[in-house]
Amino acid sequence: MERLAADARISKSIGTRRAAARLGRNSAARLWAVVLIAAGIASSAAQAGNPQLRSMAPQGAQRGTEVEITLAGSDLADAQEILLYYPGVTVTEMEAVDDKKIKAKFQFDAECRLGIHALRVRSATGLSNLRTFCVGALPEVAEAEPNSEFSEPQKVELDTTITGVVQNEDVDYYLVEAKKGERITAEIEGIRMGNTFFDPYLAILDAQRFELAVCDDAALTWQDAVVSLQAPEDGSYVVQVRESAFGGNGACNYRLHIGRFPRPTAVLPAGGKPNETVRLKWLGDILGARSEKITPPEATPPESRWAEPFGLFAHDDQGLAPSPNAFVINELGNTMEAEPNDDAKSATAFEAPQALNGAISQAGDVDCFAFAAKKGQVFEIRVLARQIRSPLDPVLSVRRASGARVGANDDSGGPDAYLRFTAPADDQYVLSVRDHLGRGEADYVYRVELQPVRPEVVISLPERRRYVDMTACVPQGNRTALMVSAKRSNFSGELEIAMHDLPSGVTMETVRMAANQTTVPVLLSAEPGTTLSGALVDVIGRSTDPKQNVEGHLEQITGLARGRNNVLVWGHTAHRMATAVTAAAPFTIELVEPKAPLVRNGSTELKVVAQRNEGFTAPIRLRMLYDPPGVSSSRDIQIPEGQNEAVIPVTANGKADVNAWRIAVLGEPVAPDDGQQNRRRRSRGTGVVVSTQLAKLEVAEPFVGFAFNKTAVERGQETDFVVKVEASKPFEGEATVELLGLPFEATAEPLKMTKDTSELAFKVKTTAKSPVGRHKSLLCRATIMVGEEQVIHNLGSGELRIDAPLPAKPAAPKAAKNDAAAAKPEKRLTRLEQLRQAREQALEAAKEKPAQAQGAERAATEQEAAGQ
Repeated sequence: MERLAADARISKSIGTRRAAARLGRNSAARLWAVVLIAAGIASSAAQAGNPQLRSMAPQGAQRGTEVEITLAGSDLADAQEILLYYPGVTVTEMEAVDDKKIKAKFQFDAECRLGIHALRVRSATGLSNLRTFCVGALPEVAEAEPNSEFSEPQKVELDTTITGVVQNEDVDYYLVEAKKGERITAEIEGIRMGNTFFDPYLAILDAQRFELAVCDDAALTWQDAVVSLQAPEDGSYVVQVRESAFGGNGACNYRLHIGRFPRPTAVLPAGGKPNETVRLKWLGDILGARSEKITPPEATPPESRWAEPFGLFAHDDQGLAPSPNAFVINELGNTMEAEPNDDAKSATAFEAPQALNGAISQAGDVDCFAFAAKKGQVFEIRVLARQIRSPLDPVLSVRRASGARVGANDDSGGPDAYLRFTAPADDQYVLSVRDHLGRGEADYVYRVELQPVRPEVVISLPERRRYVDMTACVPQGNRTALMVSAKRSNFSGELEIAMHDLPSGVTMETVRMAANQTTVPVLLSAEPGTTLSGALVDVIGRSTDPKQNVEGHLEQITGLARGRNNVLVWGHTAHRMATAVTAAAPFTIELVEPKAPLVRNGSTELKVVAQRNEGFTAPIRLRMLYDPPGVSSSRDIQIPEGQNEAVIPVTANGKADVNAWRIAVLGEPVAPDDGQQNRRRRSRGTGVVVSTQLAKLEVAEPFVGFAFNKTAVERGQETDFVVKVEASKPFEGEATVELLGLPFEATAEPLKMTKDTSELAFKVKTTAKSPVGRHKSLLCRATIMVGEEQVIHNLGSGELRIDAPLPAKPAAPKAAKNDAAAAKPEKRLTRLEQLRQAREQALEAAKEKPAQAQGAERAATEQEAAGQ
């Protein structure tokens, strides 16, 4: 069993004074270039940013050795450090050869953890993407072309690791000698190298070119392959490597392990308690099953969260397996299945909570377990199969002793099964596991964990750009901001976000995450003159309720290989956030904190002020770090070249969350559009990104509400558009209200209102060109002043109907002038009253000219009906 190293907390960098001196000499000119860029004197100031890694050569090594590794990519000239995620590896020397290449010496400890490791490069201006490399136990040789013909294979010794590449339609052959009865195992790391979508194929052939063992995909090794056989006779054997569809390219690198080492495909049980000896059985090895006692390590210390999941490395007198078998460590006791247990009557009994372990050992096999539960008891039942790299596709079912089904599941746990079980009564229950397609083999192992519901929280870092995982680069004397997300399970409550092991000189500011929130902003700041450095930071979410001891840590998945439709095929999960203090940016930005609220169905403008270093004039692109729920902001705002201010329009819908939000605005220099390289930079987001302070934005209920009456007017005429005012909270002074959304050549003058106004009557004027019909897009924009700031309400919607003019009517006799009536203000008539009045006038006119009035009467009647 491979043992985990004790301390995973220290990120290794350049480890000798000699290396540091070399780096200082070679990068002096580059450092001055960075300073010039930061000061804005160079035209490429806006281009400084994160380095990019495209390849490593070699992409791994044997532990206990020192190896020179070349890292290739772009923007590497000012590289200063290599951040390593896991212990056991030290960078003893590093030299940035040029903008596209770094040479470094890696020292691999003799007890270095086998398997996959991860790194990033820190430069003076940013952090690179994550790359992985592998550490093995066998001596290594490189592929030597030509080896693409079966008749001319490359000869290698058993117990060797070969590093090679599969080009398009390439086939590589390797020749080994073996004695009769010797085990020959070949395992390839292809997709697990994390370079590209690479599906390797392996075969072992005899001297007559007959295939003795073949493999495309193995459950144990994901989409990689492993083959094993017992040599039937003394002689030569050839291992064939190719891409399964005869594809390939320069990124299809592989590490091929060929040896006599054991290669069990499963271990049973696949878990145990910490520091408690368990007898396990290795299954699937070509030489047969064997048993071994192991003692899992003590309860894992916090820093071991940062290591890869714990695993068991099979070993015997012929060697050590190159990759582990998954093994779960937790506090659950083990119950082993006892055959026969294919039905309820013969079910293996256990007491919950417990871990159930077994194998669907043949086609059609069903394993049953019996347990007692009280009414209302709740358990999480999780089947681990694919998660422990078993070929089993499990189906879970729970029934009462009578046979009545309580619940079942196939794939809720990803490809595995998950069920939340609530006992409907005091009873005996039977839990069963089978394969979805009814298959079975000796290595179709499973582990069913049945335990009470537990509160959990997992922290993540939302991406700013799709498929680009988040890192934090804090320029000297400046700020950057990011979002932190939490996924709660089985509890709801307020969380406190913390970050441990930040680089020296970096401080953090955030807010508590309310029970109904899943994300909060975090602001990182670095004082002027802070030493350029990097760190891998533990991001923690803790419940603020002392009665709930809930704590979660970061899980950040980096996609390394994607298949069709960008489906993630292979990635790496990191448990720390890469953080760096970088060279000073050529500007800072400040958000003018609004004193007035943003109201529901309202809008405002956020003013951002930039302070530029002398000589830096490039435009600065602005965007909100995030929009509070129900709030939206413009994403296409810039501070123009040479200017220092811009405003970001912000709106809130009618359901925006009322709260005092902490917001920030991000700014990045705009690279000139002078070629493909800069377009690539913009697409991957490698520019310097700085942030304003965390400012308060209050989202509030509107001061007023408006109720609209339906109004009609004859085209070319005018009418009163009446709006009822409903005051929600008082305000000082007068507000201006505009009627917006009027149709073509319809106008209305703005009105004034106070906190006591109950009704507004807009005088709407139309012309002969105003379109006939119903216009439903009218709204009122009320501008209320709070101090010197505007609070804008956009409230609607109202309807205005424009009618075609009625036929001309005869002149009515003039009525005698009544001075008393003239002195009295004329009553405002509704549209319905106007139509009725017109009908009455038409009837009066019909007494004198009946035929002429019939059309007018008919039109008036129809419009009166429409008005009702």
